[in-house]
Formats: sequence, C-alpha cells, structure tokens
Amino acid sequence: MGYNFKGQFEVTLDEKGRISLPAALRKILSEAELTIKPCDYEKEKCLWLFPTTVYNEMSAKYNKNTDILSEKDRAFRRRFFNSKDVEIDKAGRIPIPQNYREEAGLTKDCLVIGAWDYIEIWDKETYRKYYSESKDDFVSASEEIANKLKNGKGGNQE
Repeated sequence: MGYNFKGQFEVTLDEKGRISLPAALRKILSEAELTIKPCDYEKEKCLWLFPTTVYNEMSAKYNKNTDILSEKDRAFRRRFFNSKDVEIDKAGRIPIPQNYREEAGLTKDCLVIGAWDYIEIWDKETYRKYYSESKDDFVSASEEIANKLKNGKGGNQE
C-alpha cells in the first residue's frame, strides 16, 4: 500500500517519552507497527518514522546493495539500520526511545511532519531554525525537479 502522509502538527512529548500521532496521520496507516530511526544528516536533527513494511522494503534494497567488506557500506549500515520497531497504543501514542529523544534533541514541544511515505518528528524550535535556514536548498531542489519534469525525466508522466 502507498502512503500519503502530509501536514505539520504540534504535539507534546509526555513524561513517559511518548507522543500522540495526529489522527490525520493515524487514519492513513493500515498497520499499528512502525519503525523509528534517527535521521543521520547533520543539518536535519530529527527522527524518521516509517510504516514497518516501507522500512523493511527499503532495508532489503539497501542490504542487497551494500557489502560488509566495504568500510563505507558498513558505516552506512550502522547508521541506517539503527532503528527500532514501535507500536501505536490504544490512545494513538508511540513511545520514543530515550537515546533517540536525546539524539534528536526532543523537548516537550515537538512537531510531527508528514513527508509522503514517512513521518518526521522534530523538536519544535530545532525545526523552526532548520526551516528558516533551508530555504535556499528548497528553491534549488525545486528548480532541479522542475527541470527534470520539463525534460521528461521526472518519473511518472501523465
């Protein structure tokens, strides 16, 4: 099944390290099991949350295309496969492991952002800073995508 997570939602990290997934995102999920992992890009201090089936499909591709005898591939595997399966409880909450909360710098005020086939979890202030500093990257990427679409190299053309 394809996913279409979109929107930005303010959520609160509770004292037990859980957040409530917004109802708009929960209703898209066909499964209660999710996989969470840190985003390992320096500028993007957040967590990625995938439907476990999506994460497993990606992981199989990445596993197949990496080699344990390659130092760079091992470094990639250590970071990408640093994930944990979590379940949505009856109240619509997911637990966020302590080490992941620390790595993403999550405080009480968080943002949950739909990113099509996955969800990002950010500390609210960290995201605001990132968002204001990443406008040039967005404009540049938009131009590249527009050029690909104009040249018929943008994937599914209708």
